[in-house]
Amino acid sequence: MFAAVVPVAAAADGPAALATPALVTPKALGAATLAVARAGKRLVAVGERGTVLWSDDGGARWKQARVPVQAGLTSVRFVDERVGWAAGHLGVILRTEDGGQSWTRQLDGTQAAAALLAAAGSDERAQRSAQRLVEEGPDKPFFDLEVIDAQRAVAVGAYGLAFATRDGGAHWAPLPTHSANPRSLHLYGARAVDGQWVIAGEQGLLMKSADAGASFTALASPYKGSFFGLLAARSGTLVAYGLRGSAWRSADAGASWDKVDLDTAITLQAGVEREGELVLLGQTGELFVSRDDGRSFTSAEAPAGPLPAAGLSLAPDGAWVIASLRGTRRATP
Repeated sequence: MFAAVVPVAAAADGPAALATPALVTPKALGAATLAVARAGKRLVAVGERGTVLWSDDGGARWKQARVPVQAGLTSVRFVDERVGWAAGHLGVILRTEDGGQSWTRQLDGTQAAAALLAAAGSDERAQRSAQRLVEEGPDKPFFDLEVIDAQRAVAVGAYGLAFATRDGGAHWAPLPTHSANPRSLHLYGARAVDGQWVIAGEQGLLMKSADAGASFTALASPYKGSFFGLLAARSGTLVAYGLRGSAWRSADAGASWDKVDLDTAITLQAGVEREGELVLLGQTGELFVSRDDGRSFTSAEAPAGPLPAAGLSLAPDGAWVIASLRGTRRATP
């Protein structure tokens, strides 16, 4: 069991952005977005100032969702066509049960810091670290989400933030990752594969839990640069990707890794699986495609042209949908 669970009903004092709904405005339709995901046949994109957009026509037209905060959102993932989570700045985690049209807040940075302090127990070092978070306020972002089912989800972020829920978000609890991440390095990616949880972060950090988050162990890392994400294929293959075109492949849930040469210095931002292909997105909009389960990749032109890209998904008709600092773009393959 997780320690120090946080009930969502707990009051949270903090910045006005945590208590102010996202502004509903036509300008939101062109706002910077950082992530995009499928909810059944629907597309949902998230980004700056609590902006959430949804589209039922493959990304050709977008509508703005009702969001209770103005915190920037960095990640979004869905269980099915209705249930999903989004997370981002100020330690915010949101949940939707209507396919992204409306959202409720389940956690924020104030609550997260309080939970970490409660979980510290008699560990003086953990107490000092958690107390510092309490004093600094809810300024630590979450960077990624993994959604396992309608009840279980994991969120990871800055300075080693790692929380999970087992009851649909009614309670969130800090994960015991300190022994595997004693320097509280930033965590950028989390995926569940073959019943195990793998987390990747800065300075080549890799860790794994084989007991659904009850404990974590550090993995031997083949790389000292930052991993910005993990792509998990249906085959069980994992691809860790990040700075300067670095990519590494694991076929055994992270126990061992093989370098993948993409022949690029472009930082990799996101990845998806499409009809047997694994696809990575470069930060300037290029795509890198693997047709051999991640063993090798070939480069492709940026389908939407050069742009500061951040997230990638597929429309139901197979078109690319790219979240970017210039808005969300649809492009044919």
